[in-house]
Amino acid sequence: MGDPIADTKAPGGPVHERWDRRRFEAKLVNPANRRKHTVIVVGTGLAGGAAGATLAEQGYRVVQFCYQDSPRRAHSIAAQGGINAAKDYRNDGDSVHRLFYDTVKGGDFRSRESNVHRLAQVSVQIIDQCVAQGVPFAREYGGLLDTRSFGGVQVSRTFYARGQTGQQLLLGAYQALSRQIDAGAVEMHPRTEMLDLIVVDGRARGIVARDLVDGRISVHLADAVVLASGGYGNVFHLSTNAKNSNATAIWRAHRRGAYFGNPCYTQIHPTCIPRSGDHQAKLTLMSESLRNDGRIWVPAAKGDTRPPEQIPEEERDYYLERTYPSFGNLVPRDIASRAAKNVCDQGRGVGPGGQGVYLDFADAIERMGRAEVAEKYGNLFEMYERITAEDPYSRPMRIYPAVHYTMGGLWVDYDLMTTVPGLFAIGEANFSDHGANRLGASALMQGLADGYFVLPATLGDYLARHPHDTVAPDHPAVTEAVTVTEDRLHRLLTADGDRTPESFHRELGALLWEECGMARNDAGLRRALARIPELRAEYWRRVRVPGSGTELNQTLEKANRVADYFELAELMCLDALHRTESCGGHFREESQTPDGEARRDDEHFAYVAAWEYADGAPPVLHREPLAFEYVHPTQRSYA
Repeated sequence: MGDPIADTKAPGGPVHERWDRRRFEAKLVNPANRRKHTVIVVGTGLAGGAAGATLAEQGYRVVQFCYQDSPRRAHSIAAQGGINAAKDYRNDGDSVHRLFYDTVKGGDFRSRESNVHRLAQVSVQIIDQCVAQGVPFAREYGGLLDTRSFGGVQVSRTFYARGQTGQQLLLGAYQALSRQIDAGAVEMHPRTEMLDLIVVDGRARGIVARDLVDGRISVHLADAVVLASGGYGNVFHLSTNAKNSNATAIWRAHRRGAYFGNPCYTQIHPTCIPRSGDHQAKLTLMSESLRNDGRIWVPAAKGDTRPPEQIPEEERDYYLERTYPSFGNLVPRDIASRAAKNVCDQGRGVGPGGQGVYLDFADAIERMGRAEVAEKYGNLFEMYERITAEDPYSRPMRIYPAVHYTMGGLWVDYDLMTTVPGLFAIGEANFSDHGANRLGASALMQGLADGYFVLPATLGDYLARHPHDTVAPDHPAVTEAVTVTEDRLHRLLTADGDRTPESFHRELGALLWEECGMARNDAGLRRALARIPELRAEYWRRVRVPGSGTELNQTLEKANRVADYFELAELMCLDALHRTESCGGHFREESQTPDGEARRDDEHFAYVAAWEYADGAPPVLHREPLAFEYVHPTQRSYA
C-alpha cells in the first residue's frame, strides 16, 4: 500500500462551472511562442488524430506516430453505432445533466464527477465540430440530425452514420490532420511503433521508436508527450480489437513511472459474433445500435436445438425484456453480457457449443418493412452475412459477449496528465471518464472530447509553467532508454525456443478470459496469479522469433507486445483480486445480490486504484477516493 493519490487539478465549486474555471485559470502560451514547442503524439485514432490536428492548428510543432501504414487506418475506424451528445434534438428530456447522470450511474459510481460532467458539456461542441468537417450524420425527414438510443439510457442522444460512425468521424479528424501535415505543422511517422518513454529530470521528454519496415531504432525528443494509443483488450487474445492493437506504449510508460488506473475494469460487449473455432484470431463486433430494434431471446427450455423459426413464440424467453422491463434490450453492456452468460450457463444457449443467443429482427421487419431496416442497419446485416453465411433478414443473428473496451488505463488528473509530468494520456489510453462500465457510444465522445477540446486547453498550461532546456541526443537518459530497447529486442531474437509468440498469447488469453473475464472469483484469480509468472518464465525460455531486427518482422513485433501482456495480465488479476466488490464490468462472484446482480461495497472500494510499478517487487497501490456530490450512489436498477 502506498500513500493516497489526489487529483489536484480539478477545481472546486459547482460541478457545471469547473471546466470553465479550469480553462480560465490555466496559463496560456502566446501564439507566437507556440512555434517554439514540440509535442509528440503517439496514435492517430479519434483522440490522437483530433489532438494532432488541433495542436498543430494552434501553432505547436507536432511529431506524430502510428504503426499503421496510414493515420486513417487507426482502430477507431471500426466503431459502428454512434456518438453520444446532449443536444436533445428529439425533445425527449435529455440534457447535459442527464448525460452526466446516466454516465456516472452507468459506470456503477466508480468515475469522477468532475470529469464526467466536463465530458457531457463538451459533447455538444463535438457534434458541431464534426458537422463542420462534413461528417455525414444520418438525418431525419425534417433535415435535423437523427439520433437513436443506446444501452443504459431512456432518451435518444446517439448521433450516427449508419453502422459506420467511427469511420466517418475518423475521416473528419484525418482530413484535419492531413491539412496540417501538408502545411508542415505535423511531422507524421507511419509504420513506426513507440517502444519506450524517455524521462529526463522526472519529466517526459521523448520516445524511443522502431521503424516497422527496416527495423531502425530512432529517438524523438519534445517538450511533452501525448499517448493516444488505445486500450489493452487484446491481452485476452480474442477481442473485437484490430489484431495489432496493443498496450506497449502505455505499459512502457507505466514502467517509467506512470501509475496504471483500474486495470481490472474491462468491458465485455454483449453483441458480438460468437467464436467459430479454437484457432480463430479475433472476434467481430455487431453494433449495440442493433438492440434498438432487435429482440434478444433464447429457447425457454434447456437443450432445445430446433432452428429458431420452429420455436413458437410461447416457447421463447425474451429474458432482458422479462427481467428489466423499463429498459428491456437496452440495458447497459455489463448487465446484458452477464445475462447472456447466465442463460447459456443454464443450457439454453444456441449455436455451436451453446455459446450464443438470438438477436431477432422479425418484429422490426414486420413493423417497419425490410427497406427501412436495411436503411438503418444494412451494412451491419451485410457484414454479418459475409462472416456467418446466414441471412439476418430471414433468420435471427447469433450473438455472444466478447472483450471490447478497457475502462482502465494510465491514471491521469483533470488535465489528462499522468503521474509523469509532461506525459499526457487521452482517449482509451487513460482511465478517466467511464468508471467500471462504459455506456455505448461514449468511447467516440471521450476520444474527440479529449483530442479536440480538453488536451489543447490543458497542455498549454503545462508548457507555460514548465519551460524546458533542449535535451541532447546523447543525454544519459536517452542512451539508457535506447539500450533497454535494443537489449530487449536482442533477447527476443536470440531466445531460439520452440514456440511461437502467438501460441503463448492464445494460452494467456484463454487463462485470462476464464479467470478474469465476465466473472471473477478468489480461487480463479489466485490460479491465474500462480500460472502467469510460470507462463512468462516459459515464454522467455521457449519463444522463437525467426528473422532479424533489421527488416520487416511481424513476429518480432508480436513477441515484443506479448511480453508486455504477461506483466499487464498479472496486474489485472491482482487488481481484480484486491477489489472484493462487484461493480460494472468487474463481477466478483462472491459479491452479488440474491437475484444475481452486482453488489458494490461503497464503504471500502469507492476509490480509483492507481498502481505504481516497482521493478522486481510487488506493485504499490495508491487510492484516489471518489466523492459524489451530485449523483449519489445507489443500487443500480434498470428494472
